[in-house]
Amino acid sequence: MDLKGRHLLTLKDFTKDEILYLVDLAETLKKEKKAGIFNDHLKRKNVALIFEKPSTRTRCAFTVAVADEGGTPVYLAGNEIQLGHKESVEDTAKVLGRMFDGIEFRGFKQSDVEALAKYSGVPVWNGLTDLYHPTQILADFLTMKEHFGHLEGLRFVYLGDGRNNMANSLMIGCTKVGVHCTIIAPKELQPEADLVAQCQEYGKISGSELVITDDVESVQNGDVLYTDVWASMGEEDKAADRIAMLRPYQINSELMAKTGKAETIFMHCLPAVKGYEVTEEVFDSPASVVFDEAENRLHTIKAVMVATLGE
Repeated sequence: MDLKGRHLLTLKDFTKDEILYLVDLAETLKKEKKAGIFNDHLKRKNVALIFEKPSTRTRCAFTVAVADEGGTPVYLAGNEIQLGHKESVEDTAKVLGRMFDGIEFRGFKQSDVEALAKYSGVPVWNGLTDLYHPTQILADFLTMKEHFGHLEGLRFVYLGDGRNNMANSLMIGCTKVGVHCTIIAPKELQPEADLVAQCQEYGKISGSELVITDDVESVQNGDVLYTDVWASMGEEDKAADRIAMLRPYQINSELMAKTGKAETIFMHCLPAVKGYEVTEEVFDSPASVVFDEAENRLHTIKAVMVATLGE
């Protein structure tokens, strides 16, 4: 499949087959790395890594992935460049596009990563914005495939803030590839109606059922229970209100048991605030695959760059 030159800004822009291709490619690249096989797909490629928001997994995954494939990663902290301040995003994009072969952006505004893609002339990858986190979803899918052997038909349940970038991206990804998706959140924190309608249309094509509810009993039959922090980066001032609102949506042993399936797994994009969205007991249990998930950020991000930029 030819994805050369494509941006990854949101999984809305990718078909089911393209998403599954990236997951399969990541699986191959992971096996090759474990076997000590490196093909230098990014040899002599220079990749700019723009980080307005701090990061552990995204920064490390992009850095190691570029290096593994023979390229050169260059880290650019948000306060080190003039992006959108003394220089427009458009002008910064044009400068970076003349010096780099690809650009990763992790920041706040989706419009910024879209402007980088529009004006740079090189592939641009969204490492997280306030709206979407597409590379995380690819890592989640690889983890689920490794655990269950397939994706289509799995029952995926997300609990917590249903209108943050993770809930948005999980809904898009699941309904694109045929994973049944349930978002359990208080009515005040449920996803935007327009996005729900769009994902329902994706589901009609893939066979995915999308359910939005505030009823925690809807975890029944769930293969995956997933959560995220209750207050996203930049929303720390809302933490007290969120804790009060989301306490009933904590993933704990009692809730895991409500799925009725002994093989249900727990997932989290990390970092986790244990004792809030998930108990330490569940986080550290055999059902937890969070560190497989974290490692798979590397392999799926590598797959995205190899597919869109690699030789």
